[in-house]
Amino acid sequence: MGLRINTNIASQAVQKNLKSVDHSQSQEFEKLASGKRINKSADDAAGLAIAKKMESEIRGMKVAQRNANDGISMIQVAEGGLSETSNLITRMRELSIQASSDTIGEKERGYLNLEYEQLLSEVDRIAKTTTFSGKELLSGGDQGVIDLQVGAYAGDANKIQFDPNQTDARGESLGIQSTNILTKESASSNLEKIDGAIDKVSGYRATLGALQSRLQSTVSNLETQTSNTDAARSRIEDVDFAEASAAVASQAVRKQAGIATLAQANALPSSALRLIG
Repeated sequence: MGLRINTNIASQAVQKNLKSVDHSQSQEFEKLASGKRINKSADDAAGLAIAKKMESEIRGMKVAQRNANDGISMIQVAEGGLSETSNLITRMRELSIQASSDTIGEKERGYLNLEYEQLLSEVDRIAKTTTFSGKELLSGGDQGVIDLQVGAYAGDANKIQFDPNQTDARGESLGIQSTNILTKESASSNLEKIDGAIDKVSGYRATLGALQSRLQSTVSNLETQTSNTDAARSRIEDVDFAEASAAVASQAVRKQAGIATLAQANALPSSALRLIG
């Protein structure tokens, strides 16, 4: 190659390589700083699209977990109300048995009936006031089905439903609304109705317990899905620090060698001056 002073081809070639090394080093520093292998679509357009879709799924599943846990809380509120209702009805049964005996008089039976009526009123009050987020859970009526979104996608397969109409715990629905223990006969006839009410409340609690178990399984499944999807996203999007650190070290050596070479290349035109000096 001839000696030229107007154009230093060797220097230009070294500068080109230095720019490439500097660009690669900047990219590796960006990866190390962000912790991500893909910081922009130019890094990996397909990988970025897949990772972002997975990220939206993960965030959706985390919200679905919260929804399912809220559903569990709602069921626990309803079951707590039914638990106390069961206690009240059991006490009403005790009073009915006591009032069915001739060992107490009409006056004493009237005293027992005062407690009985208060317990009956409390059954209705609990049914009316057992609510969650403003929705009555034990009062029946045409309230509509409560949908629990427990999936990250649309469709009925990602919903679990709770119908408050199936847990109507009012005295009227339980068949004990018009009962009393003012007489021995009415007290005795109450027992069959009260036993039916106890069975109905127990059935409600069994239904709620089954639904709570289902929601707990849903939460567990969502946690597993979230963990696995996040791991898959990490393998696509996150940077391998060992690999990136090794690349930075390698590029640092190449950059130092390039700078030393550039100094030598820049000195080439001066050697031409020796021919005329």
